[in-house]
Amino acid sequence: MFDYLKMLELDGPISQMKVIHVAGTKGKGSTCTFTESILRNCGFHTGLFTSPHLIDVRERFRLDGMDISQEKFLAYFWSCWDRLKEKTNDDVPMPTYFRFLALLAFKIFSAEQVDVAILEVGLGGKFDATNVVQAPIVCGISSLGYDHTEILGHTLGEISGEKAGIFKHGVPAFTVPQPDEAMTVLKKAASELDVPLQIALPLDRNFLHGLDLGLVGEHQYINAGLAIALCRTWLRKTGHLEGTYLDQPSSLPEQFVRGLTTASLQGRAQIISDPYVGSGNLVFYLDGAHSPESMEVCARWFCLAIKDNVQQQNFLEEKPQNVASVKNSTPILLFNCMSVRDPQLLLPRLIKTCAHHGVHFQKALFVPNMSVYNKVGTYALPSAEPDVDLSWQLILQRVWDSLIHGDKGADDQSTGSIHEEVRDNTKKDPTSYEGSLVFPSLPLAIRWLRDSVQQNQSIRFQVLVTGSLHLVGDVLRLVRQ
Repeated sequence: MFDYLKMLELDGPISQMKVIHVAGTKGKGSTCTFTESILRNCGFHTGLFTSPHLIDVRERFRLDGMDISQEKFLAYFWSCWDRLKEKTNDDVPMPTYFRFLALLAFKIFSAEQVDVAILEVGLGGKFDATNVVQAPIVCGISSLGYDHTEILGHTLGEISGEKAGIFKHGVPAFTVPQPDEAMTVLKKAASELDVPLQIALPLDRNFLHGLDLGLVGEHQYINAGLAIALCRTWLRKTGHLEGTYLDQPSSLPEQFVRGLTTASLQGRAQIISDPYVGSGNLVFYLDGAHSPESMEVCARWFCLAIKDNVQQQNFLEEKPQNVASVKNSTPILLFNCMSVRDPQLLLPRLIKTCAHHGVHFQKALFVPNMSVYNKVGTYALPSAEPDVDLSWQLILQRVWDSLIHGDKGADDQSTGSIHEEVRDNTKKDPTSYEGSLVFPSLPLAIRWLRDSVQQNQSIRFQVLVTGSLHLVGDVLRLVRQ
């Protein structure tokens, strides 16, 4: 990465960049989004680099809260590409995909002369492409958990050590309340580098004066608390903490409140009604959760969201003379995850949390991802391949069916308690958990959902789309076409 920076003549500019660097397992994207929104509302020219993208690669590069324009993206892309093609060789070959995108972000933020560059780590921390930054203003570590264990390690301590790899000598860092094993590793890494590590407490909702965070979910108050700490430190260290930005722990400046309440992030706790089906009869609840902990958070959000939606719809539709006109709401799961993830860890959390809130999926649909887009700005879907390998989706279906029907497909004790909960509910309502389906493509699954709703006007499908941000992006693209 250092060689690439020199080739692109970015080694000088990157050392002058006022960077906020954020790693973590869960919530790092949301933390970066809150941070960018706060500083933008404070009047600063912001650059935000995140991953992955959902629909268009330009989502990864945001200037002042907006995706970079096609014209600028293409100009900077070819500038970097052509220079690297000219300078690389057998000893230093062309960079891999994510490394190239990180280099492109540095090029964009340097050329656009942003006041602050907010960088979300792609994977891990220590060996991530973004970690080429040697002198950030402040670093943040969001909630830690188990993900990418095949690369980062199989214990929370090993994973935390990788995340702590973004710490730089003497540079202040913040984290959120963590499990003891993780916190011990973070504190040790910080002390070795003379890093003043502080714990940012979750935001007190009273500071928002009755308003809601722009990103939905109780867990977002944790991410918001971290973002506030990062912003205050950045403002102080860059000489801007004055007047309205005074460090007052008992209140928040108006610009902070505005930033927190207007922040937005696609594919996280997002609700979209299908425009092809009228009367809100097909609603997609999108969340790219893909770790056991985030799956639980996603399930809680879904359960609360569908209850709110049902109450609103029933209030609008219910007529005093015909109470029976109220529609039956049917929860459906649309799921896929990468094969490196363990469905025996993901799906039990989802099922158990939903069951705890009285929500039981009537159908589970498993589909392959279709994210193979290779043109900037194109919204055409790739043609369906005739021979799709569905072996992974069939494995997911088997795991699901074993969990639902009580087969002992896992040794985990928590799975056993799920079985009991599910069996108890099935006795009360024999229509629950009546099946699962594997579709060879996402468009076929969407078509099945639309046809099912249109054939029976008395039902309303509430579809939770989760397990993969790529799947969420594919659904967004399909529904918006």
